[in-house]
Amino acid sequence: MGILGWFDALNLGIELKIKVGRKDALIIVDVQKDFCPGGALPVPEGDKIIPNLNKYVEIFRKNGGKIYATRDWHPENHISFKEYGGLWPKHCVQGTEGAEFHPNLKLPEDAVIISKGTDPLREAYSGFEGTDLKKKLKQEGIVRVFVGGLATEYCVKNTVLDAIKFGFETVLLMDAIKGIDLKPSDSRKAIDEMVKRGVKTVKLENFEIEN
Repeated sequence: MGILGWFDALNLGIELKIKVGRKDALIIVDVQKDFCPGGALPVPEGDKIIPNLNKYVEIFRKNGGKIYATRDWHPENHISFKEYGGLWPKHCVQGTEGAEFHPNLKLPEDAVIISKGTDPLREAYSGFEGTDLKKKLKQEGIVRVFVGGLATEYCVKNTVLDAIKFGFETVLLMDAIKGIDLKPSDSRKAIDEMVKRGVKTVKLENFEIEN
């Protein structure tokens, strides 16, 4: 397509399939039991994105992309908990069932697990904050990251904005995110903010998938 990039082609409505390669990484954000229905801090229908996330996992696994999964891994006295002055009920406490990844999420054995929110005095919505995610991505030669998971307006948004800040080409998986939406427009506003900051939005239909 000459100098026309695939982002530009997508924005212009041109049919162009994204091919995943070894310089690409999938970042799955906080798909844990406590953030899904029945958990301590459930994202409404948060489990509904898991089938699509599993499809993205397969695409990346088959094409040599790296797969990362972030998780909240809070101490009992984390600052985000209401009893310690935070906004949220106690959730994703280290070693508890609620902190486990959702059982339907099919992470490969070589997926890199990134634990965040481990400092009791720091909120750490982003998968980059207080972790070695940036270092690991750089060591692997990752240029482009694709982000999905929970919740759109909190941990997904902050992970995306940090990825952009650190110089990664950043893509938001629109069919693999869900928001809490304490206010009905929260997720939409978060997506708009991410787009303004430079993220590109795609869905499964935009990917080149091998049969």
